[in-house]
Amino acid sequence: MSRAQHIIPSGIIFVVGLWIAWVSFTEQPAEAFLFPRLISTAFVVLAGWTFLKALLGWSKVGTGVSMRMAVNLAPGLFISLIYIFWLAKALGFYTATTICFFILLTLYDPAPHNEVKVWVKRAVITACFIAVMYSVFALLLKVYTPREILF
Repeated sequence: MSRAQHIIPSGIIFVVGLWIAWVSFTEQPAEAFLFPRLISTAFVVLAGWTFLKALLGWSKVGTGVSMRMAVNLAPGLFISLIYIFWLAKALGFYTATTICFFILLTLYDPAPHNEVKVWVKRAVITACFIAVMYSVFALLLKVYTPREILF
């Protein structure tokens, strides 16, 4: 097992976490980013600890990220990047999240793609996921979510 299989992915996640934390601490209005600040700080601490463990060679669990696993994750990463850098701003948080979640669910669901029953199940799961997200962010936490075209 190569140490690089632990160091590279954990390093990338740590850098992404630092970027997210930096954005949450520098964007305005400050009160809108209170919840992201809390989450991103916890994320950076945990990602930093994981990266440090990988650098020191303490990551003895698992075999790291294999090439096959990286290939399997690439489409989801591509869709996530489109979501983060374009779709959420263009369509609004909830609309973009619905579209991306449905695409990712369809992409990674091993069920066949030629059965109507499976598509209905995916749509119901997506609707439930978005309902929970809306309930948590808008109703329970009353936090700001990006609002653009739709909602």
